[in-house]
Amino acid sequence: EPGSGSGLWAATACVVTGASRGFGRSLARLLAPRLGPGSVLLLLARSAQPLAELAAELRAGASTGSDAGSSGSSGLRVQYVAADLGCEEGLATAAAALRELLQDTSFGRLLLVNNAGSLGDVSKSFLDLTDLAEINSYFSFNVSSALSLTCTALRAFGARAGCSRTVVNISSLCALQPFRSWALYCAGKAARDMMFQVLALEEPGVRVLSYAPGPLDTDMQLLARTKTGDPGLRQHFQRMQEAGQLLDSSVSAQKLLQLLQEDTFPSGAHVDFFDV
Repeated sequence: EPGSGSGLWAATACVVTGASRGFGRSLARLLAPRLGPGSVLLLLARSAQPLAELAAELRAGASTGSDAGSSGSSGLRVQYVAADLGCEEGLATAAAALRELLQDTSFGRLLLVNNAGSLGDVSKSFLDLTDLAEINSYFSFNVSSALSLTCTALRAFGARAGCSRTVVNISSLCALQPFRSWALYCAGKAARDMMFQVLALEEPGVRVLSYAPGPLDTDMQLLARTKTGDPGLRQHFQRMQEAGQLLDSSVSAQKLLQLLQEDTFPSGAHVDFFDV
């Protein structure tokens, strides 16, 4: 049972997309020490260098056995794959890595965190979005790749007796509320929430969670407060930053971890940082 005994999760295949920075990086750092013997953490993102650095850091932490009572010999295996999920080639690379990882039947648990995402060109209003190629590439990366990778992972892992499967969608308040200048981002987040609700309905054996991490102090938030076309929204984010209202990624990642450990959320639910 997750959360029982030593508090470590049984041999887990854990996959985090968008792991090189921001929320994904913070989450990977918190997940690593929770993963019990026989686990593998697979980090996916576009940039190889920060991924390599993060993997090295997490491997070092695993080998020292920083967690009380964990033996250094159980050393967590950390793998990373640099791939642009927005293009077919990158998605194929990531899918192949997932299939290879998940052909190992010794895992008792699958945890896939769909975190990779982008804001889009928020300097543009709705009436500026005329370029089909720009729109398609946005949805390809932010919606299609999450659907495709999740499908690949669940098929590769399969439904096995006594094994648990959890899929997390990193969502946003923007899945529920419209924001000026953010047509692409809001539409993408709303689409993802609904997509994962359908998964929860079709696959009752899979635990599905859409987690909105709150206003994070990340590169994406910097982009939001400097590039957003709508002056009111831009100033709103500037004021939040000045008032110290932006959340540290690790604080929000900790709440997600808590939700996963308690494992009481209704499958398919949208849970916000401020609800926990």
